[in-house]
Amino acid sequence: MNREEIIEKVKNIVKPYTENTEALEQLNEKTDFIKDLNINSANLVDIVLDIEEKFEIVIDNTEMERMLNVAAAIDIIESKQHTR
Repeated sequence: MNREEIIEKVKNIVKPYTENTEALEQLNEKTDFIKDLNINSANLVDIVLDIEEKFEIVIDNTEMERMLNVAAAIDIIESKQHTR
């Protein structure tokens, strides 16, 4: 799975948690979940759980703390998929 495919899956995961549809449509690796999409920290935890389920991976607390933007999410997803 390439980065663009991961971005599309992350976009679909994030969609229910943001009301900023314009920012969601422009979602890319530089998109910050909190600043750009106005996602609160409680919903960010839900997004991490949804990512774990969708990609069949486990994200530890250290990685969860790093996952503040799309690029970090992709890096974590890719690193987990290579170890499966």
